[in-house]
This record gives sequence, structure tokens and C-alpha cells, in this order.
Amino acid sequence: MRFVRQNDLKGAKRVTGRGRGGVRGGIALLAVAGVVSGCGGGGGGGAEKALERGSAGLRGGAEAGAAAGTAEPAHGRPGGARQHGQRRLDAPAARALDAYAGKVRRAHAARVAAAKRWGLAKVPLSAPAPPARKPELRTRKGFEVDGHVEDGLPPVFTTVPTRHKVVFLTIDDGAEKDPAFLRMMTDLRIPYTAFLSDYLIKEDYGYFERMRDRGVALHNHTLRHRHLPALSYAAQKREICGMQDVLEKRYGTRPTLFRPPYGSYDRDTLRAAATCGVEAVPLWNEEVFVDRWDYRESDRELRPGDIVLSHFRGPSDWKGTMPDMIRRFLNLVTAEGYAVARLEDYL
Repeated sequence: MRFVRQNDLKGAKRVTGRGRGGVRGGIALLAVAGVVSGCGGGGGGGAEKALERGSAGLRGGAEAGAAAGTAEPAHGRPGGARQHGQRRLDAPAARALDAYAGKVRRAHAARVAAAKRWGLAKVPLSAPAPPARKPELRTRKGFEVDGHVEDGLPPVFTTVPTRHKVVFLTIDDGAEKDPAFLRMMTDLRIPYTAFLSDYLIKEDYGYFERMRDRGVALHNHTLRHRHLPALSYAAQKREICGMQDVLEKRYGTRPTLFRPPYGSYDRDTLRAAATCGVEAVPLWNEEVFVDRWDYRESDRELRPGDIVLSHFRGPSDWKGTMPDMIRRFLNLVTAEGYAVARLEDYL
């Protein structure tokens, strides 16, 4: 039986540090409404000053127009110069811009404080607004199984098609349940996607419920994390569909994404996944640990739309904590000019 195995780390390229200069982030002025929602990026005073200048210009223009008798008349009143005793019209656009500028400043200040609190080298960059039209997902060349397209099997990919400098963080299994990790990701407002296995999360379903309540999507990584190509079709289906049932029962949503353990799958895996309601199989192009990065590509470079893998692990498995891993992850992607986007927004 032909199968594909993706994470043979023996041949993986490793790097222990990067010496590149950082890319300084900025706040996109007015064009990106997502800044206010919590994805404000690095940059600082330039954006605030620009907003203040724009606000002042709107106010000044409105006042000058009113003084010259060119302000719009109130509804039901004649136009022309302001009549005796008539109130001068305000400039609602200027007031709205002032309020927006205040929100931007507060969001940026909170992000700067969070980055400092969690020991980051720089403030994480802001992701652009999600695409209105989702990219077409295709199976990466060499990752196909027999009859992949003809049978309409879910696409298997390591990178999402996009021109934006964004990457997607995904975290597998559920072994470590570190409250500090939840606090860190909430403070920094960094999106990520979890692929969970029941035999690990059943120790504390509540931890992942709190994760879900913070807006994290919970997806399928099978019931017991077995090597699926070694199993029959029926056994693979039980592993995948059984985890679909657990996630729906515990967290209220039946996932559409599935990641096979070890990145290993065959035609039966994808057939079973499709039967269970899976629409796509995201793998990864890089993997981040506490002490290093591993790369699928030989040039060891990030690419727009790359999916990055990590695991729920702590000091018992790593030489550090999950917040340590996130620091390594964010410091590198920020230095290379990448923002972290939400995977589900692109699928």
C-alpha cells in the first residue's frame, strides 16, 4: 500500500539561530480595520501622528467651510451662509476619526506592553484583513495519492496560496496544558489552530474549552495518535470519525480540518477523512521547538502562507516551556517581516 510520511526528522534541515536584522513593523493607517480588533502591529508614533494630522485637517476644513458659509445646511433648512442664531454644524467625520485614532493608540500601547511583558524582541506585526475571496487549495505536488483528484479527496498542502507575508501557527496533540501559554496568546492576540488527540486532552477537556472560548479553532488529530497507514480502512475511519464525534460533543463544532499523526497517510486515510466530514488536510512547511526550527525546504526560508507546526509540550519533553517556544517563533517571524494570521480565515 502506497503511503506518504511527512515528518522524518532525520533528514530535516535544522537551524539554531538567525542573525538577520529585524524588519520594523508599522500600523496600517485607516486601511486595515483589523488593528482595532486586536491585531495591532509594531510601529509606534508615526501612525498616531498621521492620524492626529488627519483629524486636525478634517476639523479645520469643516470649521473653515462653516465660517465661509459653505457648510451643508441642516435637513429642512435653506443652504447658504449661517443665519443669525443658527448653530454651526459639527464635523462628525472628524469626531469619528478622533475616536478611531484613540482606539488605534490604545490597541498599539497594549500590544507594546504585552510584547515587553512576555520578553519578545519586537512587537509582532499585524496581519492584513482576511481575503474576501478564499484561495483555491490544491494538493502539493508529490503529496497525492492514487485517484486523489478523480475521487474528490481532501487537498493536502503545506502552504496556503497568498501574496501577503503571513504564516499560520498550528499546534498538535494536547499533551501540555500550560495556563501561561493561554495567557500569553491572549495578551499578544496571536491566532493559532489546534489539532487534538482525545487520549491526551481527556485529562482536562476544560483547558481546551477555555482555548475555544478565546477564539481558537479545535481540529482533528485522531483519537489515539496511531500510524494510520498501518491500519485497515475501517480502523482508520474509527480513529478519525471517533475524534470528530468527541470534538463535536465536547466543544459544539464538528471540525472540517484534519492532520494525520506524523503527517503519514494513504488513500484510505483521505477516503475515511472525507467520509467523516473533513474538507482539507493541512500539513506543515516548518516546525518550531523551544531550541530550534526545522525546515521542509532546503533553503531554510519562510514563504508567504507557510504553515508552521509545533506541539503542546513542556519541560518534561523540551528544554523549556510553551511560552519559550512562542518567543522563538514570534522573534523569528517578526524579524523576517511576517505576521501571524488565522488559518481558518484563508480556507
